[in-house]
This record gives sequence, structure tokens and C-alpha cells, in this order.
Amino acid sequence: MNKLKLRLQLEQFFLEDIGDRDVTSQIFGDGQRGEVNFIAKESGVFCGEEIIRTGYPLLDPELRYEIFVRDGEKIEKGQVLATVKGPVSSVLKGERVILNLVQRMSGIATKTQQSVKALDSEHTKVCDTRKTTPGLRMLEKYAVRCGGGQNHRYGLYDGAMLKDNHISFAGSIADAVAAVREKAGHMVKVEVETETKEMVLEAVAAKADVIMFDNRTPEEIREWIELIPESIVTEASGGITMENLVSYRDTGVDYISLGFLTHSVSALDISAKVKIGD
Repeated sequence: MNKLKLRLQLEQFFLEDIGDRDVTSQIFGDGQRGEVNFIAKESGVFCGEEIIRTGYPLLDPELRYEIFVRDGEKIEKGQVLATVKGPVSSVLKGERVILNLVQRMSGIATKTQQSVKALDSEHTKVCDTRKTTPGLRMLEKYAVRCGGGQNHRYGLYDGAMLKDNHISFAGSIADAVAAVREKAGHMVKVEVETETKEMVLEAVAAKADVIMFDNRTPEEIREWIELIPESIVTEASGGITMENLVSYRDTGVDYISLGFLTHSVSALDISAKVKIGD
């Protein structure tokens, strides 16, 4: 995780919430001190250490925190995850932003771990997609890794994925692959999205780095993957849910990318309980 970027993001998140002042928490004087305990209200996987470490000192250098779990560790309902102590106004000022982020990241880490366990494959890896919350991609993809998953490309800038529209405009898979290699350079990998056996054969002939089976059944993937040399990475995506994930276990595909890890995940329920005095 880029901590410089995280710091800038948290500053913006705090500014959005606090504005010019915290009207409610200003009722507490500088001498009033207290603490807040982050408590898990359901079991799952924790993620968000750096949110707490970076966030609270930004608000007030007097705040002191203690984190009792590490990112990627399993947590149980009722477990105290972290404690923050210091001026009451500062403790309360950052509570909502920090708690929201920790809950969402922990929810993603939990869903990812559930997916990895459901697939239960030594060969096939679970990975994310670009279907992330705008502004939170770095954090959400970090949470996927904490849950035992892998990251797909971070954005349009670090990997080329040729979809049906790109191929249509370029004229063919071969022309699309050649054009993107010429413009992107030799350091960028090229992935081709395929929907038919003919497209798979074209992508192999064009020497794509990665071939994706888009919205294909496990039976189709088992058949078509035999056409692909081991030097080309394979991926399955589209129409894969927690309910049918296990059916893709023995297809031989290298990666399964799951949009639901980030686009529709539920936040893990974590509460912040305040205690006066420290």
C-alpha cells in the first residue's frame, strides 16, 4: 500500500466529513480525555491497520492507539480490535471515517477468504477486478490480498485488456494485439477476452499473454483450455458466483476474477464504543 497516497486520501476524507469544524464534538474541552474501542460484532477477517495508524495522528498528534490484530487475521464476534486514547473531541472527530473504511476493507477481506475456501484449489487463484469503489481502489485491492486473493490490473494504465469492442474497432484479435503492443511497449502484458473457440485460437496465434474465458461454462473452459499452451496465462470471468464457484475448480484455469469481491460486498459489522477517561 502506498502510504503517501493513503495519507492524502485520508486528509480528503476527513475534510469531506469535518469541513471547517466538528460542531458536535467542540462541546468537549481540550482537557477532557477518553478512549474508543473498536469491537467486532461479527466474525470475519480484519483489514485496516494502516487506516488507524495513519488516520488518527493526522487528526491529533496527542492521540495514542493500540491495535490488537494484524491485517489478514481472523477475528471473532465480541473481540476488541483496537483502542484509541486522547482528547475526546479528536477521538470522536475521526471515528466515522476510520470505522467506515475498516468495516469495508474487513468485509472485502472476509468475502475473499470465503471465496478462496469455497474454491479450495491448489492451482486456480481467486483475483479481483476493476469493479471497485471510485477513490477506494488501492484500499479495496489491498483488502483482497489480506483475504488471500490476488490482484488483477489496478487500472487502465498497468495492463491491456482487449474486449469485444476493442477487437471490433481494430478489425481482428491479431490486429488489436499488434497495435497495443506497438503503443504500450514490451513491459505491458496483453490480455484478450474470448467468447468462442475461434477467438481462443486467434488469441493463441496472436501470442496474447493472457486469455480470458468470458461468461463461459466450466465444460467449455475444460475443452478450450486444451488449445492454449502453458506459456499463456488463463482466466475465467463473468457469471461466476459463490454458489457456482466450486464448479470451476477442476477446469485447469489459472485465475478466476470475481467482481463481487468489491462491487457488492457487505461491510463487516464493527462498532466503536467510547469510554470517558484514560
